Amino acid sequence: MGETPLWTLVASPVALALLAYAAAVLDRSLGAVAAGHRGALRAWGEPARGAVRLLVQQRRATFASDRLLARIGVLALPVAALLAAVVIPLGTEAVAGMRVGVVWFNAMEVGVWGAVWLTGWGANSAYALIGGYRFLAQGLAYELPHMFALITAALGAGSLDLAEVAAAQHDLWFAVWMPVAFAVYLISAAAMVFWGPLDHPVGADLAGGAAVELSGPDRLVFMAGRYALLVVVAAAAVPLFLGGDEGPLLPAPAWSLIKTSAVLALLVWTAHRLPVLRMDRFVAAAWTVLIPAALLQALVVAIVVVG
Repeated sequence: MGETPLWTLVASPVALALLAYAAAVLDRSLGAVAAGHRGALRAWGEPARGAVRLLVQQRRATFASDRLLARIGVLALPVAALLAAVVIPLGTEAVAGMRVGVVWFNAMEVGVWGAVWLTGWGANSAYALIGGYRFLAQGLAYELPHMFALITAALGAGSLDLAEVAAAQHDLWFAVWMPVAFAVYLISAAAMVFWGPLDHPVGADLAGGAAVELSGPDRLVFMAGRYALLVVVAAAAVPLFLGGDEGPLLPAPAWSLIKTSAVLALLVWTAHRLPVLRMDRFVAAAWTVLIPAALLQALVVAIVVVG
């Protein structure tokens, strides 16, 4: 692992913040369009105004809540997103390029599990606690297919380094060669961020689920962490399945950002176009469809690589 260029150390967190804000703007815009409100195109300033309102809002506390655990959970979500992002290349360089980058990225999900669970547990609220339990149930369903999708991409490249996985796609993107693994990754990534059709942990039927009791700066940090995590899973899809920084004319970092933005837009769009799946149906589909499909895709890739 060589020395990281200074521009990467500066550009990567800036790009993460800008893309997270863009995701929030697009989310608000699509929500306004779906509700039939005018001025949806002017939603670019709404996340900033909402952030200011939350910063000056007084924190709300429930009776006998464990504030320390709840705040550890709130802070753990953006921290997990940042730690997962350090191994994702922006162009050809990552903040902390690792030979086991795929494993590191997958391991950071532990932080997400802990963040949502502690946020729900610490509030001492029935709805928040149920939201935390829902995420654990969802995690048990999505984690295996997610892991198999990551392993398949690493197997195709013969490396756990995300930069080398991207470089192995010079002739053919893994999204074309491994379409099932790519689809499984996108579905499991949405579940990891409890996003769109898989937002049960913070579902409206629980009045906000794990985040129902969050207010003020705590809610701001939690929601910012969720958008940051959404950007991270979109960015990871680029070196894993979309050829990394490969592309004509434009410099490598530009292609990384363009591809990340495309995946990010797709994930945000699903939140406003696809219905929320019942938890029991998602769990059943994960165990009976996603896992066998991901294993079959990994078997095909293994046969091709060994052959």
